[in-house]
Amino acid sequence: MTVSTQLLCTFAKKWGLEETIENINDTYSVVFGKIFVLQNERFLNEFFCTYNIELPNTVGEMIKKTISIHRKKETNTLYTINSLNEVIKMQNNNVLDYNYKIDWEPFKNTILVTNSFGLKVIPTKLFEIVRTG
Repeated sequence: MTVSTQLLCTFAKKWGLEETIENINDTYSVVFGKIFVLQNERFLNEFFCTYNIELPNTVGEMIKKTISIHRKKETNTLYTINSLNEVIKMQNNNVLDYNYKIDWEPFKNTILVTNSFGLKVIPTKLFEIVRTG
């Protein structure tokens, strides 16, 4: 039987990182027993906790500052669907073509999100792997 999972990312500041990890452990059953803590390479007090939960998620609400993300394993790129659309348009002359083959190399070891200004590319490095359960 295959377990269906969802990859989540919870944003944290350095001063609240331990509390964020505790909150993740208290709220979710983390699949594979690992929380990957990434650090923003530009702003060293910003962290991203990434982890898988089993679907369907039985928790009523997500933890604050948490988003659903996807991962491109070959380049270790984490991204939202909205940011994926922005990358396609950026690389394809502002045309959103769902069949377009993305060049992922420029986004190696990054998190891609969007804000009111458009695509935001955040360079990351692995800070630690927290074992759960």
